[in-house]
Amino acid sequence: MNYTLHQLVVFSKIVELKSITKASEELFMTQPAASIQLKNFQDQFEIPLTEVVGRQLYVTDFGQKIYKMAQNIITEVNAINYQTHAHKGLLSGKLSISIVSTGKYVMPFFLSDFLKQNPGIDLVMDVTNKLKVIESLEKNLIDFALVSVIPEKLNLKSEKLLENKLYVVGDKDFNNTQQLSSKQLTELPLIYREHGSGTRLVMQDYFSKHNLLVKKKFELTSNEAVKQAVIAGLGNSILPLIGIRNELITGELKIIPTVGFPITSNWELIWLSEKKLSPIAEAFVTFIKQNRTKILAEKFSWIDKIPNAKKKK
Repeated sequence: MNYTLHQLVVFSKIVELKSITKASEELFMTQPAASIQLKNFQDQFEIPLTEVVGRQLYVTDFGQKIYKMAQNIITEVNAINYQTHAHKGLLSGKLSISIVSTGKYVMPFFLSDFLKQNPGIDLVMDVTNKLKVIESLEKNLIDFALVSVIPEKLNLKSEKLLENKLYVVGDKDFNNTQQLSSKQLTELPLIYREHGSGTRLVMQDYFSKHNLLVKKKFELTSNEAVKQAVIAGLGNSILPLIGIRNELITGELKIIPTVGFPITSNWELIWLSEKKLSPIAEAFVTFIKQNRTKILAEKFSWIDKIPNAKKKK
């Protein structure tokens, strides 16, 4: 056999994502190049590692065994690199974080200086839906998760990063001259996020506590999709301020002053209480505690300058 480390990496990523296309994108390769690497690796075994049924790629039992061995090899090679950095007195290793989709407007600003100060750290950040974030956390596949609604059934530790404010929003042509009442809110055709979304959970909790029956026009699977639907004039929605800054500046969206708003929760960095954090993970928590106020002042001061983004009355 004459397989390469690169083939092991490509094969492992294909197994994890169950897709050659997605693996190639994550590895910054073309899809044909990833396919060739998989074929060259597969040709060294008499037993199939993967199979395609319809258009879906499946990993065979034998492929799963080879995947686990490949992971061990990759881990050991990474350990060599990390030890080299450690010998030079540098913090080195992997930091893995899973974040919900809207978290992409938050997490990078808390990582930037930390990674600049520690160039030996390899960041793996998965941006996905809330259910997959919690699943990764439960299975102990990651160091940290970023959520705006903390799951109740897990024993967790957390560090608050930023207050999450949600407002009623409309398109540029929405005509309102005064603050909406709760009754007027219930008459708006609201566009929802999908079940399981943190934004939707916060919305539903608010409606439930205030005994409001609202009109759900339809639901979409990302805040980006909801934003575009509102911009197109398909309805109104309730969205996190953190994700609509540019649209508010350009005037494509406007905040609709509404009694009881903004709804607030917190962006929280969470991890399993029983998890033994690596030196890198410990260092990151320490960095957050020491630098949170500075980061908020430098990166998020714009939040209090948005028109109509005032505290609820």
